[in-house]
Amino acid sequence: MRNKPIIIVSGEPYSVFLEIFFKTFKKKIYQKCKNPLILIGSQKIIMMQMKKLGFSLKINLIKPDLLQKYKLDNKKINLIDVNLNFKKPFGKITSKSSKYINECFNIGINIMKKKLGYALINGPISKKYFLKGRFEGITEYLAYKTYKQKNVAMLIYNKLLSVCPVTTHIPLKNVHKKISSKLILDKIILINEFYKKKIGKNPKIAVTGLNPHCESNLIDSEEKKIIYPAIKMALKRKINLKGPFPADTLFMKNNINKFNVVVGMYHDQVITALKTIHNFNAINITLGLPFIRISPDHGTNNQMLGKNKSDPTSLIEAINFLKKTK
Repeated sequence: MRNKPIIIVSGEPYSVFLEIFFKTFKKKIYQKCKNPLILIGSQKIIMMQMKKLGFSLKINLIKPDLLQKYKLDNKKINLIDVNLNFKKPFGKITSKSSKYINECFNIGINIMKKKLGYALINGPISKKYFLKGRFEGITEYLAYKTYKQKNVAMLIYNKLLSVCPVTTHIPLKNVHKKISSKLILDKIILINEFYKKKIGKNPKIAVTGLNPHCESNLIDSEEKKIIYPAIKMALKRKINLKGPFPADTLFMKNNINKFNVVVGMYHDQVITALKTIHNFNAINITLGLPFIRISPDHGTNNQMLGKNKSDPTSLIEAINFLKKTK
């Protein structure tokens, strides 16, 4: 139901997310959103950061087990309070916040599992301190937490051009070991279904190669052994795609205008290009979960913490996207 609440997990407490959230709350798009928004986080740190940053916003405390009994709107910050042991409103990121972040996610995921929420948005976390090598990223963390889903994809979405890395946050030296025809095909199928069901159109997909210029000194390159067979299988499914293309020329204007989505073999191969084109006017959507999950396309940005200079565009785009989805 479209009037179900949008659940927002605040993520790392010493990130710029709360500043971005406060700025977004002041926008008309937040106030006029038909779905009530519910923030999960520490009331104490929210109040302290709000005061330091010069915001004066009212809070409506709610309890997750009574969620269905509330009549909510977006005139106040609807908050599920989670205890956080801290001293300063702004500080360095450490592993001390990991238990708190995990509890916030557990509450949000439990709401989504009960089908009480319309979508889940989460603020950024520190992979170093929160994930600690257990998961490559939040995409994989959420896949594990939601019925241990294996087939998921990271889609950095913009209505003009989106990108999907087949491998996410792994060392470059390991990429060629991790890609497979099945993995590439699975991502392509998820993207194609997402566009048809949520965006209402069949996407035009471009697939990159792995090696520079799609060339290799080896007789059996990854393009020949892995990538082209995946494309061939996708074409048999009547999916509109072409490739493999060299990544160094694919994003040139006359080439990229022919496509809605680029599927690349590793993280920076496609995301660097997208951020160059769209800055933070994009959102990170996890495909393959049993619910819609979005993360604004920015990191913790701890060096900007407390400076009141962070751009809320990505969170605004996340809410705007959810207003338009089917």
